Amino acid sequence: MIVGRAAEIKLLEGMWRSNKAEFCALYGRRRIGKTFLVRELFEKKKGSLYFEVTGMKDGSLKGQLKHFASKLSKTFYKGISITPSHSWEDAFGSLNEAILNTKYKKVVVFLDELPWLATKRSGLIQALDYFWNTEWVKNKKIKLIACGSAASWILNNLINAKGGLHNRLTQVVLLEPFNLKTAKEFLSKQGIRLSNKQLLDIYMIIGGIPFYLEQLKKSKSVSQNINSLCFSKNGLLKEEFSRLFKSLFKNSRLHLKLIKEIAKKRYGISREELLKNIGEISSGWINEKLNELVAAGFIKSFTPYGKIKKPCYKIIDEYSLFYLRWIKPELSSGHDFAKNHWHIKSKTPSWTAWAGYAFESVCEKHLEQIRVALEIDKIDSPAHNWKYAPLQHSKESGAQIDLLFDRDDSAITLCEIKYSNEKFVINKDYARVLANKVDVFEAETKTKKQILFALITTIGVKANLYSEDQIDSVVMLDDLFK
Repeated sequence: MIVGRAAEIKLLEGMWRSNKAEFCALYGRRRIGKTFLVRELFEKKKGSLYFEVTGMKDGSLKGQLKHFASKLSKTFYKGISITPSHSWEDAFGSLNEAILNTKYKKVVVFLDELPWLATKRSGLIQALDYFWNTEWVKNKKIKLIACGSAASWILNNLINAKGGLHNRLTQVVLLEPFNLKTAKEFLSKQGIRLSNKQLLDIYMIIGGIPFYLEQLKKSKSVSQNINSLCFSKNGLLKEEFSRLFKSLFKNSRLHLKLIKEIAKKRYGISREELLKNIGEISSGWINEKLNELVAAGFIKSFTPYGKIKKPCYKIIDEYSLFYLRWIKPELSSGHDFAKNHWHIKSKTPSWTAWAGYAFESVCEKHLEQIRVALEIDKIDSPAHNWKYAPLQHSKESGAQIDLLFDRDDSAITLCEIKYSNEKFVINKDYARVLANKVDVFEAETKTKKQILFALITTIGVKANLYSEDQIDSVVMLDDLFK
């Protein structure tokens, strides 16, 4: 039933087999498959008892404790009614007593959406701290898994905890979106057969989120599926964006403000420019919100090649990019969508131009596959991007490098990324553009390293005199699926 996740399964299975108490923090963005993974591995595992309780979004302390008591009764006492506790200290005390009295040799305790269970002033973290350190760490049958979609909460309160839970975790699992290869395998299990190019067109819109991929119908074409998910009256992804942020962040208005501004900058935006553009003089709150967006997988922090180490930010979540460019403007117009809305839009030059941007983002998530294709996977080669913009009214030429690998074998591989529906053609004018990029890069960076130039494209490059002269290596979409 589980597709991919081999490393995560190996870690979790090893934790279950160990002869000591285990405390695992499992986190990842909403819809990524955290609950599914834990249930598939442990819910019906022979020789162990599985106890699961899930936090209720915006639930009261009383409601959460009542829900906890119900789950405790069902798991340990055959559904016999028990009185809910008045505090988490009492609730965990009841759980501890039940575990001590059970005949099972292993007990998996799964606290799902722990950030929702830990309501304000609930005392849950303090109670969890107390029982782990005084009781559960000594009980080798206990396998405790704390899970949550609010990655920043998990990081602050468990993984990087400074109180009693500091350095208490025995395992940490970050569940990330599927890559292209695993996404194709996932859809194949559902009977959906797509070419690599067709899957890329879907991936650039919904990313590798299992729950989103699960909504695709094998009876529909790519454009029909996207139209149904994103532009139909009850399409899941039509209103998912705001729901997603509200479920992850307490004050999502600030996060939305930031991500909408970051989305305007294709190649990223510096923290200083971001502050200026949103009209903020004080940066007191911005670092926290940016870190939360990074932890949740919506944006990444990076430093362009050759720049002073001041962070820049760009969106890496495919659905967020697509929503802000293609869904939100259409929703604002207020008109109903035609049944073939996306079929029409996907034929326009605007989509082709935007797809180039989205393909760059996908390539950034498949750097290891690109390194293998370039035969530099055994060489230390950190990835960067680079941009030079001359001063206004200057006669100098600017240049943009989509991706570069700064290798430790005295070479730098500059990469041009091109989305195309057919073999990419390098003509005389474009060859001049590529040559200018190399010239400007060498002049501005003063590098003494050997410069190699690679083209990363969907279908490949049409061989001609210009391609032979300018391109040293070609990486195709199929390489990203390896």
